[in-house]
Amino acid sequence: MAAPEVRPPVAADRPLALHRGLRTVGALLIVLSAVTPASSVFIIAPGVISQAGTGAFLSFAAAGVVGIFMAFVYAELSSAYPLTGGEYAIVGRTLGRLPGFVVLGLILITQLLILAVIALGVGTYLSVLIDGLNGPVVAAVTVAAATVIAIFDIKVNAVVTGIFLAIEMIALVVLSALGFLHVERPFTDLITNPVVAGEGSGVTAASAGLIAAATAVAIFSYNGYGSAVYFGEETHNAQKAIARTILWALGITVAAELIPITAVLLGSPDLDTLLHSENMLEYFITERGGDTLNTVISLAIALAILNAVIAIMLLTARLIFSSGRDGTWSPKIDGALTALHPRFGTPWIATILTGVLSAGACFLDEKFLLVVTGTSLVVVYGALCLAVIAGRRNGSTAHAGYRMPFFPVAPVAALAALVYVIYQNAKDTEVGRPSLYVTLAVIVVSTAYFALVLRRRGGWHLKGAADEE
Repeated sequence: MAAPEVRPPVAADRPLALHRGLRTVGALLIVLSAVTPASSVFIIAPGVISQAGTGAFLSFAAAGVVGIFMAFVYAELSSAYPLTGGEYAIVGRTLGRLPGFVVLGLILITQLLILAVIALGVGTYLSVLIDGLNGPVVAAVTVAAATVIAIFDIKVNAVVTGIFLAIEMIALVVLSALGFLHVERPFTDLITNPVVAGEGSGVTAASAGLIAAATAVAIFSYNGYGSAVYFGEETHNAQKAIARTILWALGITVAAELIPITAVLLGSPDLDTLLHSENMLEYFITERGGDTLNTVISLAIALAILNAVIAIMLLTARLIFSSGRDGTWSPKIDGALTALHPRFGTPWIATILTGVLSAGACFLDEKFLLVVTGTSLVVVYGALCLAVIAGRRNGSTAHAGYRMPFFPVAPVAALAALVYVIYQNAKDTEVGRPSLYVTLAVIVVSTAYFALVLRRRGGWHLKGAADEE
């Protein structure tokens, strides 16, 4: 039996580096799995439809436009800094250390809780076979399984996520066919006459405010295409490959989500029943395809959710690894977080910590999880828009391998859209405003930690395989 491969130690004067084992296709498979179009359609989209009714089409279309702008922003910044620290590593190098650390706080909280939000959907879709499953327990077990898989070599994870991704894409194709083969209303109704569930029963006109507020959640459902940057230190020819991966991931994601959602809205037998259903897609699939097809698709979605948890586990572990490499915590904690597996070259302790924290979050109130993650993403997007503008002005991104077309149209337009989304969220007292409060609290705590701990310690030193500061 051959001895396991042992990677040579990193020189003391060089930053810790991950093993480059990914090509563009492998990175794209993992990124699409992190976006998980099927999980977004089956878990997040019903919430958008509940809020905006058939106006959800406009919400997802508007989110797609914002996504195009943000993909250009991500691609340019990631080609300049393809670092496993992702957004915080980019913002820290373009806008300054303090904004970068605030973004780290927002992303860290968001990513850890997103894992729990997505994993909680597994029990729902496995219930077609086993009644009475405990949702939080099933979610925690799912996170634990994903943690073990995520420790293996990055190439192994690319293959695993690729197989699961194919299964979830087939489920979305079937869902789309069920709708487009049984169209009940004209497409123009989704644009000129959007309706939302009325109180008790019936439908009423969906207001522009509801559609705009729902756009924030739709933006969240597309989120993940930019996560390609987290694998920049493990991807060959990263400066060009990561930009391509981001643009391809956004295009595939928008198509894979918007098409089936449109099919459901056009092909539902009865809008009143759909909009008032506790499980909208179960109602739709059962009415159009029967109970057996609903069971098969439900199992496919359970696999899609596991796939998403694996992919998000991979990038969150790398975020935590990077935070340790940058000396964010204490020397002992930082040393543990940057430990690489001797055989697989993966940040195994950071991966286990991610799994433990996310598994614990599975037992928190689901509405609380959604509130906490709701607005943080919008703020991070805003920071990236400012970062790409600053990078052009101060020259910090002059070495970027990709330049967006028609600069600065994309970041300025995205900023305008994001400000409008936050404005609409502030008017929503049930979810939007509490989400803003939580986001503000994270910003305050992150700023205090930076000022009282990191600055007194002598500063926060960003490091990475692409550059040495």
